[in-house]
Amino acid sequence: MIVALAGGVGGAKLAHGLTRILDPSELVIAVNTGDDFLHLDYFICPDLDSVLYKLADINDTERGWGIRDETWNFMESLKKIGGEDWFQLGDKDLATHIERTRRLTEGQTLSEVTRALCQQHKIAHSIVPMTDHRVGTVVDTKDGDFFFQDYFVRLRCEPTFTGVHYKGMEEAVPAPQFKAALRDPSLTAIMFCPSNPYVSIDPILSVPGVFNALNNAGVPIIAVSPIIGGQAVKGPAAKMMAELGLPVSPRGIAQHYGNLIDGLVIDNEDVDLAEQIMATGIGVQVTNTLMKSAEDEALLAQETLNLAATLSRKGS
Repeated sequence: MIVALAGGVGGAKLAHGLTRILDPSELVIAVNTGDDFLHLDYFICPDLDSVLYKLADINDTERGWGIRDETWNFMESLKKIGGEDWFQLGDKDLATHIERTRRLTEGQTLSEVTRALCQQHKIAHSIVPMTDHRVGTVVDTKDGDFFFQDYFVRLRCEPTFTGVHYKGMEEAVPAPQFKAALRDPSLTAIMFCPSNPYVSIDPILSVPGVFNALNNAGVPIIAVSPIIGGQAVKGPAAKMMAELGLPVSPRGIAQHYGNLIDGLVIDNEDVDLAEQIMATGIGVQVTNTLMKSAEDEALLAQETLNLAATLSRKGS
């Protein structure tokens, strides 16, 4: 059993790579829900949908989000009548949000809704939300605090980043399947996908009970760096790290996760940093981490599994 923590495009890609080499019984993908929000009275789950669409092979690879061959009649009509159009919802994508909102309104949990959507898309592997509770990642900036989608989409990440906090997190608990996977006796490794550490992975770690469960799981925890050659492949991770004064490199990623992780996978371009990271007690695997194809995704997944196989949990 492998548990992968994921969010965003990078998380979806590595999750897809893992599904190519692991059976459905061997993988649980726990997805960030801190950036979920209510928009136009629909419940939007951007990270869950990124993973869902990727594993269903309907994702838009050019835009990096949403469904390919999308149409935009709804948004165009909404804009014409003066509606709120800063967050783009394609016509195909909108169907997911409508159905999710209907099911949630009827009393289903987010885990149940996600399972139903996976079944409809014929996805055999388990995609689970980090929690069934409603939580929200709030980005702290020098211009004030903003819910993540406001910061990321409406404000285009322009305000200076100073940190994050979470609305409603104190009442949250891990989703049942996520919690069970972390306690499964067959668990052999935990992976942090190459997702933004502050707004994709940290929200999962902040769900009450998750950090301690990971720390006490007794299996290697491996992170894949989302930074290559001083830049984020996609998203604001590099900008956030720079504004916090951290090295914009895999070394900064290692510094952020600290003793929680046992290993870090870094790109060939950052090979010169391997010894510095290993000097901190973290194992390192150097490989190609830029996933341009399904083959790249599977190879990175295998390299990450290989690193986990060579390491034991610190202190165990």
